[in-house]
Amino acid sequence: MRDHKAIVRGTSGGWLRDLLLLAVILGIPFFLYLGELPLIDPDEGRYAEIPREMLERGDLITPTLNYVKYFEKPPLLYWVNAASLKIFGMNEFGARFPSALCGLLTVLATYVIARQLYGRRAALISALILGTSAGFVIQSRIILTDMLLTFCLTAALGSFIVAAGREGRRSRPLPWYLFYLFCALATLAKGLIGMVFPAGIIFFYLLLSRRWNLLREMRLIPGLLLFLAVTAPWFVAVSLRNPEFAHFFFIREHFERFTSTVHGRYQPFWFFVPVLLGTMLPWSFFIPGALGRVWNNRHRDEGRTGMYLLIWTAVIFLFFSKSSSKLVPYILPIFPSLAMLIAQRLDQALDGRGREMKGAALALGVTLVVLGAAALGYARLPQVVALLIGQFPGWAPPLNQFVRHAPAFSGAASLMLGGLFLFQGLGTLRAGGRNPVAMVAVLCVGSFLLEIVVSRTVMPEITRAESPRELSMKAAALAGPDTRIVTSGPMQAVSWYTGRRVLVTGDRDELDFGSRQGDQAAWFPDQQALLKLWSEGHILLFLKKGEFEKLQPLLDPQPLVKGEAGRRMLISNR
Repeated sequence: MRDHKAIVRGTSGGWLRDLLLLAVILGIPFFLYLGELPLIDPDEGRYAEIPREMLERGDLITPTLNYVKYFEKPPLLYWVNAASLKIFGMNEFGARFPSALCGLLTVLATYVIARQLYGRRAALISALILGTSAGFVIQSRIILTDMLLTFCLTAALGSFIVAAGREGRRSRPLPWYLFYLFCALATLAKGLIGMVFPAGIIFFYLLLSRRWNLLREMRLIPGLLLFLAVTAPWFVAVSLRNPEFAHFFFIREHFERFTSTVHGRYQPFWFFVPVLLGTMLPWSFFIPGALGRVWNNRHRDEGRTGMYLLIWTAVIFLFFSKSSSKLVPYILPIFPSLAMLIAQRLDQALDGRGREMKGAALALGVTLVVLGAAALGYARLPQVVALLIGQFPGWAPPLNQFVRHAPAFSGAASLMLGGLFLFQGLGTLRAGGRNPVAMVAVLCVGSFLLEIVVSRTVMPEITRAESPRELSMKAAALAGPDTRIVTSGPMQAVSWYTGRRVLVTGDRDELDFGSRQGDQAAWFPDQQALLKLWSEGHILLFLKKGEFEKLQPLLDPQPLVKGEAGRRMLISNR
């Protein structure tokens, strides 16, 4: 009988079986309950509404949002979402399916790349790490361009390093052409970073490894022609139809986004450190050790692969840390490279006692136990806060504000979350440094169940507070053919749920550029124009509760409250 370790670590055979098992098992938290939650504004409303309008208008070239031009992103996500909506219908599952699928495909791509680089066992661990990183899975269940970009970059960067390992007589053209193809798709997913990141990562890899001879292997001319054949048609077509596109897209959305705070998303340089710690939990505690091992082995031939993954991680992380525009999903493309680095270290530790990970395991175990205790106490948050205020009166304002905005979870949800965190924490403290196999198993099982519990118990409360679905459905039922639906500021999901264009008053935000193209004044009334409309035909107005208190004295006739949900209200003049 063959040795079990030899079977798991073998590099031949089992590819299709492994991929099918990973897809079926790890696919559960990606797709379970995916269509039950309402769309969250602004991101999900935006990326569902644009493809809906594309299908309605029969135009796949010029993106529109609330029927005005919208050029902040290239069209790949809109196209795949439009295809999904065509297949599954105009529902939340159809809108979210492509992003969730890209998340799962990234896990599978990570397995394929890691297996080529490190072998089967490390590949399985890599996929398990990525598929049980709760922050990665949860973000894949939200409609974002970043998950599509992450899959395309993972496939591109993985194709390069696999091809680079077969230089000379063993070199094959397919991995190189896959590299250029996925770079092109990444560019169509989120713009110039789809080619800037691969170019920068490869440059630093060639510089540090002194493997400039790879330039002769890369099929540069046919590869660049393939890249242009995929990307150029849309950029040319949209520019010919919309002369204003080039300046807005390339200058404002790329140069100014990186160098200025024009989008109002400034965060300090260190912003992504705690973000990565939290979103890649529990595996983030093993990142320092994995990076340290790579750095120590950088001068060895076998350390080239690790150095490439380190450069992959560092270039993207430092780029966005330096950028003046920061959002949590921006660093998703480094999750696959980190998963492979951590897996390679764990793979080696599984053959020993894992003592070198004892410190990380101890810190992780304590953190998880603390999180478990906090989750168990969350159901009694008001009482806990009152106790803290009694001991520390100076903390009263921020603590009271936290209680007002914190989502409310049931006692059962707190019990399940707390129990799973404690299971992971106590299991890690018991096994860490002595039995790394048991530690990895406990972390995988606990995180897998956490992803399902969060999707079922935590996300519904968050989406209910951030989604206008309930009020939109009520507005759709109340509206007649001549009714004007108005939102105070953009509420993109209102258009999605009502299936019609809405008027936008107040701050135009991301609709500002489109509102200035052509004569759109009637669709963007200021306060005086809104008051005039209010006194004429039937109006349904979406606004926040704080805005209602300021606007109510000015409205004649007095408004009728038709519904409240979260921070939003729906009012009418009749």
